[in-house]
Amino acid sequence: MAYIRSQGGRSRAEHRDVREARRRACMEHWANNAIFYHIYPLGLCGAPPRNDFSLPPADRLQVLHSWLCHIKDLGATAIYLGPVFESSTHGYDTADYGSVDRRLGTKESLARFSSAAHAIGLRLVLDGVFNHVGRDFWAFKDVVANLERSRYTAWFHSLSFGKKSPYGDPFSYEGWSGHYSLVKLNLANPEVKEYLFAAVASWIADYGIDGLRLDAADVMDIAFLKELSQHCRRIRSDFWLLGEVVHGDYRRWANQETLDSVTNYECYKGLYSSHVDRNFFEIAYALNRQFGPDGLYKGLPLYAFADNHDVNRVASMVTEPRHLYTLYCLLFTMPGVPSVYYGSEWGIEGKKDGSDWPLRPSLDLNALSWTGPHQDLLKAIRRFAQIRHRSPALRLGDYVQLHVGHEQMAFARRHARQTVVVCVNAAKEPAGMLLDLSLAGEGRLVDLLSGEQEFSVKEGKAVIEAIPAGWARIMELK
Repeated sequence: MAYIRSQGGRSRAEHRDVREARRRACMEHWANNAIFYHIYPLGLCGAPPRNDFSLPPADRLQVLHSWLCHIKDLGATAIYLGPVFESSTHGYDTADYGSVDRRLGTKESLARFSSAAHAIGLRLVLDGVFNHVGRDFWAFKDVVANLERSRYTAWFHSLSFGKKSPYGDPFSYEGWSGHYSLVKLNLANPEVKEYLFAAVASWIADYGIDGLRLDAADVMDIAFLKELSQHCRRIRSDFWLLGEVVHGDYRRWANQETLDSVTNYECYKGLYSSHVDRNFFEIAYALNRQFGPDGLYKGLPLYAFADNHDVNRVASMVTEPRHLYTLYCLLFTMPGVPSVYYGSEWGIEGKKDGSDWPLRPSLDLNALSWTGPHQDLLKAIRRFAQIRHRSPALRLGDYVQLHVGHEQMAFARRHARQTVVVCVNAAKEPAGMLLDLSLAGEGRLVDLLSGEQEFSVKEGKAVIEAIPAGWARIMELK
């Protein structure tokens, strides 16, 4: 049977082989085995909330160097560093992609931090804010100054003369989600793409970054994201692209041609609300829908998190401190790539008060090490990370639901020759479970958390006794 050739000269079978090779490479990608530590640098480093663009650079990035050993000791293998390039206020209103925000330092400051992180084995991922810029962006300022005579009028989405903007400009334009301080770029414009792609290439060359988190990816042009993916991987085949996606079918963005991963907001919500409502059926449903035998996202390493710079701290969302332990156990044992937001390993609180700054505080590492509100949570997360690193089943295995109750759940993660069974009990009393492990037959379950307790598996059944209140068992099948 003759193969049908595509326009590019490859047969369908060859295209299939290329896709399969890409799929295997994705499964082996460094990020699939990673644990991320997320830092919002303008907040943690104590930068002023507004950039007046006149002061000399202040090397506040130096503050982050003291956190590196803590991050490594926690078990993280990669840092997601929020916006660092010149901006007007919060970092997502970029003024210049070629300069480090003077409130944080200089290009040399960022290069030194990147080198220090890489020297101890930590990868570095930066924020890529390409959907929009701030009103202080140099090309937009040229439009404000020169109006129709500006050569950059086509750089901005739906920019039109004749109507006024909410800022009084004699032209209108599109802002992100109705925020006109954030001017939407025209990502179909070849000059805009050339400028942004050159910026990314310079970040890889100057700072050795390993990937990008793409802000507002769910409202960006898919065609642009595909071109960006191709551009990055021509420079580095293992470059990682994470998209911020709040709603929608994650497969639209995370696939062979576009991004490697997206933010798993569905499970973010399920993690805390299942605890608050004493309704583990919610998170169990989400995990089974996403990763179960017929899961929509089987094989997709979605980015999992308990909180971040845009949402309330998880310690402010749960109503019982013990829930933090079972929540983080689920985060580190469910499918996906787990991330910890700076300070949340101590269970610090933070709620929006009309702005996001309470979620993005300056923190004293030494003070937290002694006075952090939940010192044992730090130890628990460190232990969860250790177990995850030693378990290919937890990092890469499939997902099988075993038991769901109002405050308890159990599931198995299976990979090659390893099976790990996870049981969590969020109730205020100890609880036991009878598990159907017909997948196992005979054997024993060894609790990796305690290092001592074992449970027999007989005729495919296992009785898991007395899981402590607000705790879990992570058990390897022997």
